Amino acid sequence: MPAAKELQKDAMMTHLLSALENGKDIGHYGRLVFVLGARHFMSTEELTKWLTKDKDCDEEKARQLIAQVEQRNYNPPRRETVIEWMQRQGFPICPNPDDPDACNLYKSFEFPHEIYEHIGDYREQKAQRGNSATLGM
Repeated sequence: MPAAKELQKDAMMTHLLSALENGKDIGHYGRLVFVLGARHFMSTEELTKWLTKDKDCDEEKARQLIAQVEQRNYNPPRRETVIEWMQRQGFPICPNPDDPDACNLYKSFEFPHEIYEHIGDYREQKAQRGNSATLGM
């Protein structure tokens, strides 16, 4: 699978792929992080195949998660979000959380231009709302 090879550029994604390959339950947030990053490199069928290797994720559950992420067009999570989500479940999504460069998908991959545009638009809107709130609007 060439897409899986591409994902191995990142230690966290390699960790998730390995856990899935071994049939481990990577938890809801582990599956979410996997889909959020891998969907830019894998087809829906490939994502489904990988997710169903998780003993707690059947095909229906996998397809629902993928559809939700695609419908809402979620961006890959920031490192801080991955660390926060990891604390909400048993499976360690980030294999090396003490390394400040670990679990940063934006450092490992070149995502489509639209991802960075969407992030810029979000930050701009957030800043505008913050200014409005400070001005009492």
